[in-house]
Amino acid sequence: MDNKSGLIFHIIRGSFVDGYGVRTTVFLKGCPLRCIWCCNPEGQQGHPEIKFTPSECDGCGRCLQICPTNAIQLNPQPGDDKPRIDREVCTDCGECIEVCYTGALDCFGKYCTVDELFDIVKKDEQFYRASGGGVTIGGGEPTFQPLFTYALLRKCRENYIHTAVDTCGYTLTSEGLKILEEADLLLFDLKGLDPKEHLRNTGVSNEPILTNLKRLDAMGKAIIIRVPIVPGYTDSAQNIKSTAEFLSGLKSVERVDLLAYHEYGGVKYGQLGREYKLHIQPPTEEQLNAIKATFERYGLNVQLGG
Repeated sequence: MDNKSGLIFHIIRGSFVDGYGVRTTVFLKGCPLRCIWCCNPEGQQGHPEIKFTPSECDGCGRCLQICPTNAIQLNPQPGDDKPRIDREVCTDCGECIEVCYTGALDCFGKYCTVDELFDIVKKDEQFYRASGGGVTIGGGEPTFQPLFTYALLRKCRENYIHTAVDTCGYTLTSEGLKILEEADLLLFDLKGLDPKEHLRNTGVSNEPILTNLKRLDAMGKAIIIRVPIVPGYTDSAQNIKSTAEFLSGLKSVERVDLLAYHEYGGVKYGQLGREYKLHIQPPTEEQLNAIKATFERYGLNVQLGG
């Protein structure tokens, strides 16, 4: 892989929720966070991963025969003829995908060059210009693949296409910061002000995130803050008040988006051979409106949803 190739796991054309106007959103693999509520687990690892959907498998057994590491075995449960994948042994080589005619086996992650990706995003160039939209790079975390992300941002800028980066804000390198500085718009996740709670919920410290946010704000970068509302994790009165108070002291925040927790990504955990452990009720409309009112009392422009 050269410096201008990247690992993509999804592309959405015609999005209205990842910045202003009509946008094409590109999702890159690799993220330093492990949020308990993550709805894109296929974006966490920085390498391709085998995706297995048992409901689409007819039990033909071809994948068992071709797997070079014998990672695919028959399920030991009586009456279940579907195979299972030993993820500790699987190398994600993809040979099993080649012989799976039902599509039960697939891959999360595909390498492509900046030029190949730009050929896709430029197809909607007229919609970007008519709506004030553009290209949004998310993930995963875009700064996890800094060389590719920066090259894509520059390619869009050279062609006068507006860019946004959807980021967790956790980057410790000059290359990562360069990406955040290059984007026209930042969709900046803020997942908690309390250091201990943030570490418990995401696996990383929030100190670099807050430091980077204040630095980018001082530069005058256009910023939309995204706050996930996860009952029992990020929705405490203290966290909401602290977050609103902190944001009210920044000058470049154009809007705050409140993102309600959902379980839509749960099926992808199963496709990766992982267990989805967070089964909670999403916040009610009444709860979201109350949180929205708290942010608005601090003079912030708030929107429910992305």
